[in-house]
Amino acid sequence: MAARDLVEYVAKSLVDDPESVRVQVVEEDGATVIELHVAEEDMGKVIGRNGSVAKALRTLLKVTAARDGDAVSLEIL
Repeated sequence: MAARDLVEYVAKSLVDDPESVRVQVVEEDGATVIELHVAEEDMGKVIGRNGSVAKALRTLLKVTAARDGDAVSLEIL
């Protein structure tokens, strides 16, 4: 599963409004940045208490990217 698809799948599973989830892949200085856009009212669900959900999602993303030999980071907007 590609990193972008993983982020989109997990985000849509977490939020109340999956139609508002947008994932963009941006190349910056040789690194890949995945930008996750969700509705304002779903932001807390994606970030989680003390950032626990966001941290877990970033960990999954790093493992997936490392398997493919890529460097990927996640920004939640």
